Amino acid sequence: MVLRILAWVAGGAAAAALSGALLGVIALSVAYPNLPDIDGLTDYRPKLPMRVFSADGVLIGEFGEERRKFVPIEEIPAVMKQAVLAIEDARFYDHIGIDYKGMARAALANFGSVGSQGASTITMQVARNFYLSSEKTLTRKIYEVLLALKIENQLTKDEILELYMNQIFLGQRAYGFAAASEIYFGKDLKDITIAEAAMLAGLPKAPAAYNPIRNPPRAKIRQQYIIDRMLENGFITPEQHAAAKAEVLRYRQTPSLPVHAEYVAETARQLIYNQYGDESYSRGLNVYTSIRSDEQTAAYRALRKGITDFERRQWYRGPEGHVDLPKDPALVDARVAEALVDHPDNDEIRAAVVLELDPKKLVAMLADGETVTIGPEGLRPVQSGLSAKANPKVQIRVGSIIRVINLGRAGWAATQLPEVEGAFVSLDPTTGEIRALVGGFDYAKSRFNHATQAWRQPGSSFKPFIYSAALERGFTPATVVNDAPLFYDATTTGSKPWEPKNYDGTFDGPMSMRRALARSKNMVSIRVVEAIGPAYAQEWVTRFGFDRERHPPYLTLALGAGSVTPLQMATGYAVFANGGYRVAPSLVTKVTDNRGQVLVEYKPPALDESMRVIDPRNAFVMNSLLQEVTRSGTAARAQATLKRPDLYGKTGTTNDSVDAWFAGFQPGRVAVVWIGYGTPKKLGSNETGGGLSLPVWIDYMAAYLKDVPVAQPSVPPGLIQVGGEWFYDEYAHGAGVTSLGLEDPTAPATTTTEEERRSILDLFRP
Repeated sequence: MVLRILAWVAGGAAAAALSGALLGVIALSVAYPNLPDIDGLTDYRPKLPMRVFSADGVLIGEFGEERRKFVPIEEIPAVMKQAVLAIEDARFYDHIGIDYKGMARAALANFGSVGSQGASTITMQVARNFYLSSEKTLTRKIYEVLLALKIENQLTKDEILELYMNQIFLGQRAYGFAAASEIYFGKDLKDITIAEAAMLAGLPKAPAAYNPIRNPPRAKIRQQYIIDRMLENGFITPEQHAAAKAEVLRYRQTPSLPVHAEYVAETARQLIYNQYGDESYSRGLNVYTSIRSDEQTAAYRALRKGITDFERRQWYRGPEGHVDLPKDPALVDARVAEALVDHPDNDEIRAAVVLELDPKKLVAMLADGETVTIGPEGLRPVQSGLSAKANPKVQIRVGSIIRVINLGRAGWAATQLPEVEGAFVSLDPTTGEIRALVGGFDYAKSRFNHATQAWRQPGSSFKPFIYSAALERGFTPATVVNDAPLFYDATTTGSKPWEPKNYDGTFDGPMSMRRALARSKNMVSIRVVEAIGPAYAQEWVTRFGFDRERHPPYLTLALGAGSVTPLQMATGYAVFANGGYRVAPSLVTKVTDNRGQVLVEYKPPALDESMRVIDPRNAFVMNSLLQEVTRSGTAARAQATLKRPDLYGKTGTTNDSVDAWFAGFQPGRVAVVWIGYGTPKKLGSNETGGGLSLPVWIDYMAAYLKDVPVAQPSVPPGLIQVGGEWFYDEYAHGAGVTSLGLEDPTAPATTTTEEERRSILDLFRP
């Protein structure tokens, strides 16, 4: 009976093996011809990358086919190769790309275990890194195996190992072991010790988890294990083993806060590519920009803070995932590290796994093994996920993968990755040189540059350009305009009634234009556009660099219903800041070759009258009005916080709070902030430009203005001050427009010219 059972089992096993072999042959015959061409491996020629620098010489970007320091295999020290082989693929020189013994050993080790052991050979890792995605599917694994066989058929073992050791990502922005040796230890690869080599060899598995700078204890454990493996495989002697285990490693000191200028670097890359084409990535070009690293860092931090503060007021969307934690506490650290590989930290927004949880406290572990405790106040942003009755998709429980942020003195808080976007741009108003630019919250999430590519409604931040036009038609800061209801009936519009409103829903009656702009009164702006004519207003705003076709000559010009980019707004406000000149924004200042020879250099032209677009009197009076906004108006927080008078600007909030703006300047720097969703939708009924974007502007300006003296404006000829207010000479003493809309504040505003009536009709046509 026993023999019969054994025979049956053997027969079944043979049949299964035969079936597996047949399936393998079929898979090979179908998939192998569809494998990608590997000429890129057989003709691996690293090229010198394009490097992008800030104005003060800080590297902010690198572009090219190879972003690493390439070292030929014969120059890679034996100790480095041995450390890698010991942990990654000890039988590398014996197998054909697939290590069947290793696969069997890993299968046995994984059976019934909470941990896991991989069985990928170095050749399979090369296949994956060069040609395949990181998804974990059976199909991808099959292609990985087949590609490994193809690579082994066309390349020598040394060529494969050379590719691997120059290609692999090792954390800290290092690709390849030569670059990693310099970044972690500050030395050439040829000078590396056994202990250092073992530490670097531990990085490929999970660069974030085994980073010796961020998590020394965990990295040390892995390094010690690799040293043991080197001894087991006969790569080192017992004496070398003992010395390596005892060696104390010294790491290179690196800046803790790198300059985040990814959008700047990408913009520069595009500009250079348009000039040099594909050679941009192989000639070793050095591209210098007008960005200043300190201002760029200040802008990046300010925008990130503004958006994360907003995000903590939003409804919680739930954890990013879940991991089952082992019962053995000794295994928790490794499981957390493995789980968070697919959830990398987003700068200050850290990924974490929940270890303990009750209604008033949460304990979580970060990717580097640190545990953090979050109290009741820090749990407020995720309160809806803590309820026992919460939707399972939203509920936080032990093992949940969440996001946390360190708020400094306020301690740790739970949060989530923002969905909202933002943009920041600042420039020198006398030259047009861009000093800081942030195109979005996270470049890794979206490379769309909202600072230069996002066309959005500017809302009330556009009103200063309308007021500037009005000054040339006899209006003055003292002109009294009625902030009273306006109504356009269907007969007037030719479509449907239109009854515009102020943001706060109230009407305050007659007020000066100075006060109206400070309080951002929509009714006043509409009456002004009616008076000067929408066509004239449209023509005037083009002087500031705005596109005529994006600002139709309708009454809605008064409300900023056209389309602008943040960079355009900065360019427009620069005209006020520099006294009336239009400057072209610029980013790249110089390009050199890899030997330092200057290929091209750009120097912005000095301001001259050929660049003037508005009268200096107009710029001065507008600055006076914009200064009032930051002193007593919707942006009064600016002067109150920064404690200086030379600040000018305007808030902007579009209908339904879809876009939040602040555009402003100090005479030495113009800066514009925009916050909104990439696909337009409401930010929230209480969100405004003054509440969302102005704090970002203030944070940046606080850094920029630290050692900048207060600017004292000079009064241009042709202005006169009467009763504390500024007038053009020709419009003083009642010669200009003294009032508007005071005749009958309760009457519907239906008396329009035929031209104005047609413009309103056009506004409401589909």
